[in-house]
Amino acid sequence: MKLNPQQLAAVQYLGGPLLVLAGAGSGKTGVITQKIKHLITHIGYPAHQIAAITFTNKAAKEMQERIAKMLPRNQTRGLTICTFHSLGMRILREEAKHIGYKKNFSILDSTDSAKIIGELAEMTGKEALFKAQHQISLWKNDLKMPEAVFQTASNEWEKQTARLYAGYQATLENYQAVDFDDLIRLPAMLLQNNSEVRNKWQRRLRYLLVDECQDTNTCQFTLMKLLTGLEGMFTAVGDDDQSIYAWRGANMENLRKMQEDYPQMKIIKLEQNYRSTARILKIANQVIANNPKLFPKTLWSQLGAGEIVKVVACQNEQHEAEWVVSQIVKQKLVGGDKTRYADFAVLYRGNHQARLLEEALRSARVPYQLSGGQSFFDKAEIKDILAYIRLLANPNDDPAFLRAATSPKRGIGDVTLGKLNHYAKEHECSLYEAALNGNAQSLLATANQTHLQAFMTMMERYRNMAETEDAGQLLNDLLKEINYETHLLNNEDGKAGEIKWRNVCDLAGWLARKSGEDGKNIIEIAQTIALMTLLEGKDEEEIDSVRLSTLHASKGLEYPYVFLIGCEEGILPHSDSIEENNVEEERRLMYVGITRAKRQLTLTHCLKRKRQGLLHFPDPSRFIAEMPQEDIKILGRKDSDPIVSKAEGRSMMADMMQMLADKSKKTVDG
Repeated sequence: MKLNPQQLAAVQYLGGPLLVLAGAGSGKTGVITQKIKHLITHIGYPAHQIAAITFTNKAAKEMQERIAKMLPRNQTRGLTICTFHSLGMRILREEAKHIGYKKNFSILDSTDSAKIIGELAEMTGKEALFKAQHQISLWKNDLKMPEAVFQTASNEWEKQTARLYAGYQATLENYQAVDFDDLIRLPAMLLQNNSEVRNKWQRRLRYLLVDECQDTNTCQFTLMKLLTGLEGMFTAVGDDDQSIYAWRGANMENLRKMQEDYPQMKIIKLEQNYRSTARILKIANQVIANNPKLFPKTLWSQLGAGEIVKVVACQNEQHEAEWVVSQIVKQKLVGGDKTRYADFAVLYRGNHQARLLEEALRSARVPYQLSGGQSFFDKAEIKDILAYIRLLANPNDDPAFLRAATSPKRGIGDVTLGKLNHYAKEHECSLYEAALNGNAQSLLATANQTHLQAFMTMMERYRNMAETEDAGQLLNDLLKEINYETHLLNNEDGKAGEIKWRNVCDLAGWLARKSGEDGKNIIEIAQTIALMTLLEGKDEEEIDSVRLSTLHASKGLEYPYVFLIGCEEGILPHSDSIEENNVEEERRLMYVGITRAKRQLTLTHCLKRKRQGLLHFPDPSRFIAEMPQEDIKILGRKDSDPIVSKAEGRSMMADMMQMLADKSKKTVDG
């Protein structure tokens, strides 16, 4: 990779803290990886003293692959390239004893957390539960403790939620479990309060490179500062124009605070864009110019002016989906072998917008992939069943024990688990071993003892059969015995229970087939499943298919052809943000969407749209009016050209007929 002068300056600067303001498509990953190479080969840093911290596994994987091509393995041994959460987990595992945890603590996902919060608050409404869970998460990300929050609570709801936060935290400690936010909060607090541990990690990681710095929350920013110490030997890469995660606790102010905390910090701007045409960048620059700027910058490109950007007014959401798909099909036909389906992305503000697109793509037989949707292995019911399988394969898996013992409910509650945890911690054994131990059982009330013994007898019976029994049969017997279908049907609203049960049946069917094909028992298959859940999404790049993605999930990606749909007031910008006077974040989201496009960008909006059963007549997004009007072409509105002119329609039909004729001629000749 040939570096431009600004990129080279960023790679070579080692005079203290550095902030690289990297505009969209300006080659920031290249700068980070080249700097790692520079530190190792020219400056003589041992690889194990360097850490690059990213926000997503995908970004970490891309960096690892690039480094592997640049340097031989013996030079990169011990190099850390991982997400904030992975680094936090590593620190916690190593320092668990300092915070009263066992090394193999459990990591709970949001479903498990919601379950605990719901039980503590005795609330069933999903919205109230989500609101409380989200608030606790924001407090954790802000490094606020329950007591402090309670003291400063401004209303009764906040006071109740602060109490809930305290109870939730106590339950997690009882379970020897952490949630996703704790993976960063606990190491940050530990390093803050324990100078010995802090010095140890500062000595270990002498140089830090932090990607997407504008997305850090208070917790992540604090952890970064504690790891780099007063010297501040770090390179932070960020772009205030792409800060789109405030709802998740990300704090753009961190970029400003960084300047205050490190007055000696150098700032280098990367403004040359290697992705998009000049016209796309001009539109992006003009839209984002309407936001107050922390660090003004203007993206530019040497890739030529490029095509005009189309803004298409569709009749309704059905027409919008069908029109977008027709354009993809048309361009794929025109482009032939040179154009792949994977060159096209359709981006939208909310997941609900994908349904009609999926229907239109299926009708047109166009392969597609959903990004930012929930994966099969992330579904609560699948996780429940996998917990049993994991426990059969490895009884020391505490998270699996916690999940299996409580899903479905069988009289093993907080008190039982708390006592088991206490015993396991004292005797340095797993929860499973503690549950089998007569001394541990004797600590429980008679009824609780009976429930626990029944569960352990069942699990031991299945463990004895696991190596010899057919995997599909074993799982079906287990599902019957724990009465899982009834549990789902009784605990879910409407058809949700049936859908979840169908997913469980799919899993059981897949296991049975796998067992038959490979002759593996359930324990051997458990390892295959663990690998699949870890590597999920690995094949995404390999399948030639159109990408459907939320704007949030599209960040960091690029496509030759981008369709940005639903550009209407109430959708983009979202109605909530208009009410809360937070349109700036929505504008940054629009900016992220525009800058995904390399060659061609098309925006669509609907003249009428059904929302919650009622017909609305939305205005086009205000962001369209903010664009340089000479660089956009509006189609389908009353006072504009039609979406397809008659001449275009005729020529399109002729092209398609010609192509079909060529294809059939090829077939005959062949």
